[in-house]
Amino acid sequence: MDCLIHIDGGARGNPGPAAAGVTITTPDGSEPLHEAGYWLGTATNNVAEYQGLLHALKAAARIGCTTLTIRSDSQLMGKQVLGEYRVKASNLRPLYQEAIKLLAGFEKWEFGHVYREGNKRADQLANQAMDAGRDVIVFDALSQE
Repeated sequence: MDCLIHIDGGARGNPGPAAAGVTITTPDGSEPLHEAGYWLGTATNNVAEYQGLLHALKAAARIGCTTLTIRSDSQLMGKQVLGEYRVKASNLRPLYQEAIKLLAGFEKWEFGHVYREGNKRADQLANQAMDAGRDVIVFDALSQE
């Protein structure tokens, strides 16, 4: 199954209270498969972005996605995942390595940058989780069956 993923991570302060937002839909965006905000506690913005990617990849595997189109407003993370930038920060290396390992489990994937206005729902979900101080699962296709 082909899936479109939007992810966003943020921290209020850097580091500060942090969360990540994830949406997984059908390729045209018309059918939601997973929408959630994940509370991360205290983290940096970059850690929150990577945590968003990791949560998205785990959910996509669980849902049965095989081909991924991933969109994020984090140019740094995107360029690192695509191998264009080295991962210099020691706190990001294990997150990057886990992401690459998870990506290897999919038949095909692509990663692209989207400007903030094109990532509004993932941003909203991250903010909901930060406001609540806990995970906020809005929709999950598997729990609806």
